[in-house]
Amino acid sequence: MKTFPCLTLVLLGLAAPLALSAVETPKAPARTEVIFEKPETFTDVKDGDFGTDKGRDGILDAIRSFIVDQAEKALPAGQKLVVTFADIDLAGDYEPWRGPQFSDVRIVKSIYAPRFKFSFKVTDAAGKTVKEGTEDIRDLAFDMRLTLDRQDPLRFEKDILKDWISSNLRAQKG
Repeated sequence: MKTFPCLTLVLLGLAAPLALSAVETPKAPARTEVIFEKPETFTDVKDGDFGTDKGRDGILDAIRSFIVDQAEKALPAGQKLVVTFADIDLAGDYEPWRGPQFSDVRIVKSIYAPRFKFSFKVTDAAGKTVKEGTEDIRDLAFDMRLTLDRQDPLRFEKDILKDWISSNLRAQKG
């Protein structure tokens, strides 16, 4: 009979951390906002030759979370960033003439460079504009870069965005 109280105590000990982790801690408001303006008209943000909305949304979510993560590290305290994408063209393309077995295989060649068209605005804590502009960035030598994560399907796009964030947001810290 002594095992029942011990077992109850063990179960309560295991359940307590789970209950505490279920209580949501308030997060600080996001300092980075990423907007995709009419993503259905973007040049190339698809998961196959005939692309799906679900595939497009997955790619855009990955790009959004990457930008938010990188910008949060780069932005000086108190500043906010809003990025509005007008067009995205991913590295590579689908080549349907290769046959139906290649309809969901993105062929990456130097002629299919990734490209981003967007506007951005950085504001300070008072809402005053610190920096703003429009960008049309592409990396024609994207396939010549040394990339550590060769398994990431968006590695070329992330490299370009990381470079832009480093050169446009980190420079303000001084």
